[in-house]
Amino acid sequence: MNNSSINVSAGTDTSEDRALKHYPLLSPSPLLCRMEGLLDQWLWKEEYWLPPGVTWKDIEIEGDRYPLPRDLFYTLPLALGFIVLRYVFERVIAMPLSRQLGVRDRVRVRALPVPKLETFYKQNKQQPSQSEVLGLGKHCGLSQRQIETWFRQRRNQDRPSNTKKFCEASWRFVFYLIAFVAAFASLIDTPWFWDHRECWQGYPKQPVAEAHYWYYITELGFYWSLLLCVTVDVKRKDFKEQIIHHVATILLIGFSYCANYVRVGTLVILVHDSSDFLLESAKMFNYAGWRKTCDTLFVIFALVFLLTRLVVFPGRIVHSTLVLSLDFFQPFFGYYFFNALLLVLQALHIFWAWLILRMVYKFVFMGKVEKDERSDEESEPEEEEEAEEEEETSWEQRKGALNSKLASLANNCVLNNLTNQRNMNSRLPKAR
Repeated sequence: MNNSSINVSAGTDTSEDRALKHYPLLSPSPLLCRMEGLLDQWLWKEEYWLPPGVTWKDIEIEGDRYPLPRDLFYTLPLALGFIVLRYVFERVIAMPLSRQLGVRDRVRVRALPVPKLETFYKQNKQQPSQSEVLGLGKHCGLSQRQIETWFRQRRNQDRPSNTKKFCEASWRFVFYLIAFVAAFASLIDTPWFWDHRECWQGYPKQPVAEAHYWYYITELGFYWSLLLCVTVDVKRKDFKEQIIHHVATILLIGFSYCANYVRVGTLVILVHDSSDFLLESAKMFNYAGWRKTCDTLFVIFALVFLLTRLVVFPGRIVHSTLVLSLDFFQPFFGYYFFNALLLVLQALHIFWAWLILRMVYKFVFMGKVEKDERSDEESEPEEEEEAEEEEETSWEQRKGALNSKLASLANNCVLNNLTNQRNMNSRLPKAR
């Protein structure tokens, strides 16, 4: 790509030439040429993406694949393809597998049909305030207790089932596992896998292998699909952190591809995939009720996560991008932007590591992992359902205690009556 102005002169590429080169399936048009010129002027400035003194022409390698920003457009239809494939996978493979593994969905009490409450639930908010509860009670002719119970049951009614959560986890498990195995096989023989200084030898004039090209495009398409489906997926406790993670990952993959940070970028993605498939497998067995298997996988996941995200990632990869890279080029905008995104990811790693260490503490001192505090716990609805179950349990316990007391009292009354009767019978002969 060229950063020259849109002037037609001998020996220079015009906007039509660049448009035909970057979008060969599209015929040149004034609109396309204008868009290409705006991209050259505002977005694809060489000082943004490349070290000082390096131009887009310099990274073009004859006979080899080299990064082109237009390749990123292929990830959008690929993301839609992932969404369709996921839909088919969850219904054809994941759901039958969930039944085979014994996944059971909790039977929930459905809220009674009350049109006014349903309208308020959908249009306003799912958790009304105290004053709103009193107002709704007057309009519907229900007590405050009945209104609160209705909203609690209605919220629990919308909670995702264990089968849905199992299907989501199994889809991510399959992708992360395949991606990790394929990437590891393609990277283990590369020099930069063992010596991170090799990530910068000859930068940015580095050809991109076919396997690494597809690794990048596939990973970016997959994270686009996760971001597009985030509103319909199970909403987890770290929902905001997941959004930040997906956006940072998409920016990181996209920018590193355009700036030809592909070598170090493949290592970043590999480090993340190495523990993600272990987490998803632990979730699957947790939903299936296989507690021992879930606990074992979680311990393995925790060890791998803490090692890769808190030791390898900052100590090897971030150190390479921050320090070692300066031995090969001068810092530029892309250097600061890329490392800022890596530090955002590292901050998220520290946050998740804290949650994981809390779970490890519970596992060591309490004997089991009860909840996935990292990302599998729904925030308020599950807590409400558990509170409701505890309330019902406490009521059952109180009712059972009351019944036992009544039975004991009744037995005492019967015994007293029998004793009095025997005493009366024993006194009758003496009276005669």
